[in-house]
Order: sequence, then structure tokens, then C-alpha cells
Amino acid sequence: MAKYLLVYYGGSMETDPKKAEKAMAGWLKWFGGLGKAVVDGGAPTLPGKTVSSSGVKSVGAKPVTGYSILQAADLDAAVALAKTCPIIADGGQVAVYTLVPM
Repeated sequence: MAKYLLVYYGGSMETDPKKAEKAMAGWLKWFGGLGKAVVDGGAPTLPGKTVSSSGVKSVGAKPVTGYSILQAADLDAAVALAKTCPIIADGGQVAVYTLVPM
């Protein structure tokens, strides 16, 4: 089985405790349903910076809001798992990348 990096964009961090608890329950249910496909559940991220030869800048218009690493039979299977991610219902997106074994 190959490993895939899921990169989350958008969605929202709830500040209302009841809404935050409901959102977290949705994520926990999703991860629970993925079972052994979850290699690393990852974490949410805060705004960051990009580093290049021309200097350091704040992340652009589409910052990463989190990541996870899953394993699946192939890219299409990983995409199928990503389609059920709770961030999509919250208006966010998931990018799926194949990790190359080193």
C-alpha cells in the first residue's frame, strides 16, 4: 500500500464550544471510519511563512489548514477517502499527494 499526504485548505476553526465539539466529533468519526488507512492523523496548522532564495514571506491567499497521512491501494482510493472528509462540508478542500518512498 502506498502512502498519501492529504493537505487541507479552508474550513473554519469554531470558537463556539458546542460547535467546536460537534466539529471535532465529525473529524473523530471520519478518522474512526478510515481505520487502518490512517498512518498519521496529522494536525491543524496556523498561518505560516514561505522560505525561498528571495527571502521569507507570509503564506499567500491559500494557506494550509492541516494535514494527514493515509495509506491506500492507489491514488483513486486515497481520493475516495478524501471525498468523505468533514472539511469539504465546511467549505474547505483536500489535496491528495502520493508520497514517494525514500
